[in-house]
Amino acid sequence: MGKKNVDDYLTEGIYGSRQTKRSERKQFLGTIRERIVIALTKGQVMSDKGLEHLETAMKANKSAKLLMNGDVSHKFLKEEKALADKYNIPYTEVTNEEADTDIGAVLAYDYAIEKEHIFIDDSTDDQTQKDTDTDESFFGKIKRWFS
Repeated sequence: MGKKNVDDYLTEGIYGSRQTKRSERKQFLGTIRERIVIALTKGQVMSDKGLEHLETAMKANKSAKLLMNGDVSHKFLKEEKALADKYNIPYTEVTNEEADTDIGAVLAYDYAIEKEHIFIDDSTDDQTQKDTDTDESFFGKIKRWFS
């Protein structure tokens, strides 16, 4: 790459520095997929389904950082922040008005780790819930509706 000229400086000043993989950065709260240890959807963050997986990942990756979606209400991020404090992991809330993503939280490094599976499979949790629902009696279901 050659020397920067005046046009390069002006373009960088107006639009910001050039970034690689802009679409991935929009989706994964400012980081790229190859740096991610675990990614939770907004639904998993709001329902606290991914807390156990997140805690396990935090125990094993203490030098990572936690990025949380700033569009998710603070009351839903309370548990994730508590886990980050527990394991001394820095966390940041990322709000990007231009990007619409279904990612709620990401545990990531500043460098590539190339982990193959970064998402939590909800089907095992859903199947466990369905199994407990089928074991419940008819009156138990009605009672739960009114409570």
